Amino acid sequence: MTPAAPAPTGGSNRGVLYAFSAYLLWGVLPIYFLQLAPTGPFEVVAWRIILAFVFCLLLLTVLRTWKSFLAIVRQPRLMALTALAGVLIYVNWQTYLFGALTGHVIETSLGYFINPIVTVLLGVIVLRERLRVIPWIAIGLAVVAVAVIVIGYGAFPWIALTLAFSFGFYGLVKKQIGPAVDAVSGLTLESMWLLPVAVIQLFFVANLTGITLGTAGVLHTVLLLLAGAVTAVPLLLFASGARRVPLTVIGLLQFVAPIIQFAIGVWVLGEPMTIERWIGFALVWIALAMLSVDSVIASRRNRRVVADVVEPV
Repeated sequence: MTPAAPAPTGGSNRGVLYAFSAYLLWGVLPIYFLQLAPTGPFEVVAWRIILAFVFCLLLLTVLRTWKSFLAIVRQPRLMALTALAGVLIYVNWQTYLFGALTGHVIETSLGYFINPIVTVLLGVIVLRERLRVIPWIAIGLAVVAVAVIVIGYGAFPWIALTLAFSFGFYGLVKKQIGPAVDAVSGLTLESMWLLPVAVIQLFFVANLTGITLGTAGVLHTVLLLLAGAVTAVPLLLFASGARRVPLTVIGLLQFVAPIIQFAIGVWVLGEPMTIERWIGFALVWIALAMLSVDSVIASRRNRRVVADVVEPV
Protein backbone atom coordinates (compact mmCIF):
# COMPACT_ATOMS: atom_id res chain seq x y z
CA MET A 1 0.00 0.00 0.00
CA THR A 2 1.58 3.25 -1.15
CA PRO A 3 1.11 6.17 1.27
CA ALA A 4 -0.43 9.31 -0.10
CA ALA A 5 1.90 12.23 -0.68
CA PRO A 6 1.73 14.90 2.00
CA ALA A 7 -0.54 17.79 1.12
CA PRO A 8 0.96 21.24 0.72
CA THR A 9 0.96 23.17 3.96
CA GLY A 10 0.76 26.66 2.45
CA GLY A 11 -3.03 26.77 2.24
CA SER A 12 -3.39 25.22 5.69
CA ASN A 13 -1.01 27.76 7.21
CA ARG A 14 -2.94 30.62 5.60
CA GLY A 15 -6.15 29.08 6.88
CA VAL A 16 -4.86 29.03 10.45
CA LEU A 17 -3.74 32.65 10.07
CA TYR A 18 -7.15 33.71 8.71
CA ALA A 19 -9.09 31.90 11.45
CA PHE A 20 -6.78 33.12 14.21
CA SER A 21 -7.11 36.71 12.92
CA ALA A 22 -10.92 36.40 12.97
CA TYR A 23 -10.98 35.19 16.58
CA LEU A 24 -8.40 37.81 17.58
CA LEU A 25 -10.61 40.57 16.18
CA TRP A 26 -13.70 39.13 17.88
CA GLY A 27 -11.72 38.99 21.13
CA VAL A 28 -10.83 42.71 21.16
CA LEU A 29 -14.30 43.88 20.07
CA PRO A 30 -15.27 44.94 23.63
CA ILE A 31 -12.56 47.61 23.56
CA TYR A 32 -13.82 48.89 20.19
CA PHE A 33 -17.45 49.04 21.29
CA LEU A 34 -16.56 50.79 24.55
CA GLN A 35 -15.01 53.59 22.47
CA LEU A 36 -18.46 54.24 20.97
CA ALA A 37 -19.83 55.78 24.20
CA PRO A 38 -22.17 57.61 24.61
CA THR A 39 -23.87 55.54 21.87
CA GLY A 40 -26.11 52.90 23.46
CA PRO A 41 -26.40 49.23 22.46
CA PHE A 42 -29.62 49.64 20.46
CA GLU A 43 -28.21 52.44 18.30
CA VAL A 44 -24.90 50.58 17.83
CA VAL A 45 -26.67 47.43 16.62
CA ALA A 46 -28.89 49.46 14.28
CA TRP A 47 -25.88 51.12 12.65
CA ARG A 48 -24.06 47.78 12.63
CA ILE A 49 -26.88 46.22 10.59
CA ILE A 50 -27.21 49.10 8.13
CA LEU A 51 -23.48 49.62 7.62
CA ALA A 52 -22.76 45.89 7.35
CA PHE A 53 -25.38 45.72 4.59
CA VAL A 54 -23.77 48.65 2.75
CA PHE A 55 -20.30 47.13 3.19
CA CYS A 56 -21.50 43.80 1.79
CA LEU A 57 -23.10 45.51 -1.23
CA LEU A 58 -19.72 47.08 -1.96
CA LEU A 59 -18.02 43.70 -1.62
CA LEU A 60 -20.50 42.07 -3.99
CA THR A 61 -19.67 44.78 -6.51
CA VAL A 62 -15.88 44.66 -6.06
CA LEU A 63 -15.78 40.84 -6.13
CA ARG A 64 -18.29 40.72 -9.03
CA THR A 65 -20.43 38.09 -7.32
CA TRP A 66 -23.86 39.64 -7.95
CA LYS A 67 -24.78 36.75 -10.26
CA SER A 68 -24.35 34.12 -7.53
CA PHE A 69 -26.12 36.39 -5.03
CA LEU A 70 -29.16 36.78 -7.32
CA ALA A 71 -29.21 33.00 -7.84
CA ILE A 72 -29.60 32.59 -4.08
CA VAL A 73 -32.40 35.19 -3.98
CA ARG A 74 -34.41 33.07 -6.40
CA GLN A 75 -34.45 30.09 -3.98
CA PRO A 76 -37.23 30.42 -1.34
CA ARG A 77 -35.73 27.80 0.99
CA LEU A 78 -32.38 29.57 1.17
CA MET A 79 -34.08 32.92 1.64
CA ALA A 80 -36.11 31.54 4.54
CA LEU A 81 -33.03 30.05 6.17
CA THR A 82 -31.06 33.29 5.82
CA ALA A 83 -33.99 35.17 7.39
CA LEU A 84 -33.91 32.78 10.36
CA ALA A 85 -30.14 33.17 10.57
CA GLY A 86 -30.63 36.95 10.55
CA VAL A 87 -33.02 36.78 13.53
CA LEU A 88 -30.59 34.62 15.51
CA ILE A 89 -27.55 36.77 14.79
CA TYR A 90 -29.59 39.86 15.72
CA VAL A 91 -30.36 38.35 19.13
CA ASN A 92 -26.66 37.52 19.49
CA TRP A 93 -25.46 41.00 18.47
CA GLN A 94 -27.98 42.83 20.65
CA THR A 95 -27.24 40.71 23.69
CA TYR A 96 -23.48 41.02 23.17
CA LEU A 97 -23.63 44.80 22.80
CA PHE A 98 -25.83 45.10 25.88
CA GLY A 99 -23.33 43.04 27.88
CA ALA A 100 -20.23 44.80 26.55
CA LEU A 101 -21.60 48.30 27.14
CA THR A 102 -23.11 47.67 30.58
CA GLY A 103 -20.13 46.17 32.42
CA HIS A 104 -20.72 42.47 31.67
CA VAL A 105 -17.75 41.65 29.42
CA ILE A 106 -16.78 38.68 31.63
CA GLU A 107 -20.26 37.22 31.23
CA THR A 108 -20.10 37.65 27.45
CA SER A 109 -16.85 35.66 27.48
CA LEU A 110 -18.59 32.93 29.49
CA GLY A 111 -21.23 32.74 26.76
CA TYR A 112 -18.64 32.04 24.09
CA PHE A 113 -16.84 29.56 26.35
CA ILE A 114 -20.13 27.66 26.78
CA ASN A 115 -21.02 27.89 23.08
CA PRO A 116 -19.05 24.78 21.95
CA ILE A 117 -20.80 22.72 24.63
CA VAL A 118 -24.20 24.08 23.53
CA THR A 119 -23.31 23.19 19.93
CA VAL A 120 -22.61 19.59 20.98
CA LEU A 121 -25.89 19.48 22.92
CA LEU A 122 -27.87 20.81 19.94
CA GLY A 123 -26.25 18.16 17.76
CA VAL A 124 -27.65 15.49 20.07
CA ILE A 125 -31.13 17.01 20.47
CA VAL A 126 -31.76 18.36 16.96
CA LEU A 127 -29.52 16.30 14.67
CA ARG A 128 -29.81 13.08 16.70
CA GLU A 129 -26.04 12.68 16.84
CA ARG A 130 -24.57 10.04 19.14
CA LEU A 131 -22.01 11.15 21.71
CA ARG A 132 -19.14 9.38 23.39
CA VAL A 133 -18.82 9.42 27.19
CA ILE A 134 -16.43 12.39 27.47
CA PRO A 135 -18.71 14.93 25.71
CA TRP A 136 -21.56 13.92 28.02
CA ILE A 137 -19.32 14.53 31.04
CA ALA A 138 -18.38 17.93 29.59
CA ILE A 139 -22.05 18.86 29.19
CA GLY A 140 -22.69 17.82 32.80
CA LEU A 141 -19.80 19.98 34.04
CA ALA A 142 -21.17 22.96 32.11
CA VAL A 143 -24.58 22.53 33.76
CA VAL A 144 -22.92 22.34 37.19
CA ALA A 145 -20.90 25.47 36.36
CA VAL A 146 -24.03 27.47 35.56
CA ALA A 147 -25.66 26.20 38.77
CA VAL A 148 -22.61 27.27 40.82
CA ILE A 149 -22.72 30.77 39.31
CA VAL A 150 -26.47 31.08 39.87
CA ILE A 151 -26.44 29.81 43.47
CA GLY A 152 -23.13 31.27 44.64
CA TYR A 153 -23.07 34.54 42.72
CA GLY A 154 -26.79 35.17 43.15
CA ALA A 155 -27.49 36.09 39.53
CA PHE A 156 -28.70 34.08 36.56
CA PRO A 157 -26.16 34.37 33.69
CA TRP A 158 -28.82 35.16 31.08
CA ILE A 159 -26.39 37.15 28.91
CA ALA A 160 -23.98 34.22 28.68
CA LEU A 161 -26.69 31.63 27.99
CA THR A 162 -28.46 33.83 25.43
CA LEU A 163 -25.16 34.34 23.58
CA ALA A 164 -24.31 30.64 23.71
CA PHE A 165 -27.70 29.39 22.51
CA SER A 166 -28.32 32.10 19.90
CA PHE A 167 -24.92 31.48 18.29
CA GLY A 168 -25.39 27.72 18.67
CA PHE A 169 -28.70 27.81 16.79
CA TYR A 170 -27.15 30.25 14.28
CA GLY A 171 -24.45 27.67 13.56
CA LEU A 172 -27.12 25.00 13.21
CA VAL A 173 -28.98 27.06 10.60
CA LYS A 174 -25.75 27.81 8.75
CA LYS A 175 -25.07 24.08 8.69
CA GLN A 176 -28.45 23.56 7.00
CA ILE A 177 -27.58 26.24 4.45
CA GLY A 178 -24.19 24.65 3.79
CA PRO A 179 -21.96 25.80 0.92
CA ALA A 180 -24.99 26.93 -1.12
CA VAL A 181 -24.58 30.45 0.29
CA ASP A 182 -21.12 32.05 0.43
CA ALA A 183 -20.07 34.24 3.37
CA VAL A 184 -20.59 37.62 1.67
CA SER A 185 -23.99 36.71 0.21
CA GLY A 186 -25.08 35.22 3.53
CA LEU A 187 -24.19 38.29 5.56
CA THR A 188 -25.76 40.52 2.89
CA LEU A 189 -29.08 38.68 3.13
CA GLU A 190 -29.01 38.42 6.93
CA SER A 191 -28.42 42.15 7.31
CA MET A 192 -31.00 42.88 4.58
CA TRP A 193 -33.70 41.03 6.53
CA LEU A 194 -32.79 43.07 9.62
CA LEU A 195 -32.96 46.50 7.94
CA PRO A 196 -36.58 47.13 9.11
CA VAL A 197 -35.54 46.29 12.68
CA ALA A 198 -32.62 48.72 12.44
CA VAL A 199 -34.85 51.52 11.14
CA ILE A 200 -37.39 50.95 13.93
CA GLN A 201 -34.63 50.97 16.57
CA LEU A 202 -33.18 54.21 15.23
CA PHE A 203 -36.66 55.76 15.26
CA PHE A 204 -37.15 54.92 18.93
CA VAL A 205 -33.60 55.96 19.87
CA ALA A 206 -34.09 59.29 18.08
CA ASN A 207 -37.28 59.96 20.03
CA LEU A 208 -36.06 58.72 23.42
CA THR A 209 -32.42 59.75 23.73
CA GLY A 210 -31.41 61.17 20.36
CA ILE A 211 -29.11 59.82 17.63
CA THR A 212 -25.44 60.20 18.54
CA LEU A 213 -23.93 59.73 15.07
CA GLY A 214 -22.10 62.94 14.17
CA THR A 215 -22.67 64.56 17.57
CA ALA A 216 -19.70 63.28 19.64
CA GLY A 217 -16.69 64.34 17.62
CA VAL A 218 -14.93 63.26 14.45
CA LEU A 219 -13.20 60.20 15.95
CA HIS A 220 -16.45 58.89 17.42
CA THR A 221 -18.22 59.36 14.06
CA VAL A 222 -15.47 57.51 12.18
CA LEU A 223 -15.48 54.63 14.69
CA LEU A 224 -19.25 54.30 14.48
CA LEU A 225 -19.17 54.35 10.67
CA LEU A 226 -16.63 51.52 10.76
CA ALA A 227 -19.17 49.25 12.49
CA GLY A 228 -20.09 47.62 9.17
CA ALA A 229 -16.50 46.70 8.30
CA VAL A 230 -15.82 45.62 11.90
CA THR A 231 -18.79 43.26 11.59
CA ALA A 232 -17.98 41.84 8.16
CA VAL A 233 -14.18 41.48 8.15
CA PRO A 234 -13.89 38.84 10.95
CA LEU A 235 -16.73 36.82 9.39
CA LEU A 236 -15.00 36.81 6.01
CA LEU A 237 -11.64 35.90 7.58
CA PHE A 238 -13.32 33.07 9.46
CA ALA A 239 -15.00 31.76 6.30
CA SER A 240 -11.66 31.82 4.45
CA GLY A 241 -9.94 30.00 7.30
CA ALA A 242 -12.65 27.38 7.81
CA ARG A 243 -12.34 26.26 4.18
CA ARG A 244 -8.59 25.59 4.55
CA VAL A 245 -8.12 23.89 7.93
CA PRO A 246 -9.66 20.87 9.70
CA LEU A 247 -12.65 21.38 11.97
CA THR A 248 -10.60 20.27 14.99
CA VAL A 249 -8.20 23.20 14.43
CA ILE A 250 -11.14 25.62 14.24
CA GLY A 251 -12.47 24.05 17.42
CA LEU A 252 -9.25 24.82 19.27
CA LEU A 253 -8.85 28.32 17.81
CA GLN A 254 -12.37 29.36 18.82
CA PHE A 255 -11.23 29.70 22.44
CA VAL A 256 -8.97 32.64 21.48
CA ALA A 257 -11.85 35.15 21.45
CA PRO A 258 -13.41 34.39 24.86
CA ILE A 259 -9.97 34.14 26.49
CA ILE A 260 -9.15 37.67 25.28
CA GLN A 261 -12.60 38.94 26.32
CA PHE A 262 -12.18 37.37 29.76
CA ALA A 263 -8.76 39.00 30.17
CA ILE A 264 -10.14 42.39 29.11
CA GLY A 265 -13.05 42.09 31.55
CA VAL A 266 -10.88 41.07 34.52
CA TRP A 267 -7.59 42.94 34.07
CA VAL A 268 -8.48 45.91 31.84
CA LEU A 269 -12.01 46.82 32.90
CA GLY A 270 -11.69 45.51 36.46
CA GLU A 271 -15.05 43.68 36.53
CA PRO A 272 -15.62 41.70 39.76
CA MET A 273 -14.54 38.05 39.75
CA THR A 274 -15.88 36.36 42.90
CA ILE A 275 -14.86 32.90 44.10
CA GLU A 276 -18.15 31.52 42.75
CA ARG A 277 -17.37 32.90 39.32
CA TRP A 278 -13.86 31.45 39.41
CA ILE A 279 -15.27 28.02 40.31
CA GLY A 280 -17.90 28.24 37.58
CA PHE A 281 -15.38 29.33 34.94
CA ALA A 282 -12.92 26.63 36.09
CA LEU A 283 -15.56 23.94 35.58
CA VAL A 284 -16.33 25.28 32.10
CA TRP A 285 -12.61 25.34 31.22
CA ILE A 286 -12.22 21.71 32.39
CA ALA A 287 -15.23 20.75 30.26
CA LEU A 288 -13.74 22.53 27.22
CA ALA A 289 -10.36 20.84 27.75
CA MET A 290 -12.11 17.46 27.80
CA LEU A 291 -14.03 18.28 24.63
CA SER A 292 -10.86 19.46 22.87
CA VAL A 293 -8.86 16.34 23.80
CA ASP A 294 -11.76 14.09 22.77
CA SER A 295 -12.08 15.93 19.45
CA VAL A 296 -8.36 15.59 18.67
CA ILE A 297 -8.36 11.87 19.56
CA ALA A 298 -11.46 11.23 17.43
CA SER A 299 -9.90 13.12 14.51
CA ARG A 300 -6.72 11.03 14.68
CA ARG A 301 -8.73 7.80 14.81
CA ASN A 302 -10.68 8.85 11.73
CA ARG A 303 -7.45 9.62 9.87
CA ARG A 304 -6.10 6.17 10.76
CA VAL A 305 -9.29 4.53 9.48
CA VAL A 306 -9.06 6.46 6.22
CA ALA A 307 -5.39 5.55 5.84
CA ASP A 308 -6.16 1.83 6.43
CA VAL A 309 -8.82 1.68 3.73
CA VAL A 310 -6.80 3.48 1.05
CA GLU A 311 -6.54 1.14 -1.91
CA PRO A 312 -3.08 0.22 -3.27
CA VAL A 313 -1.86 2.26 -6.21
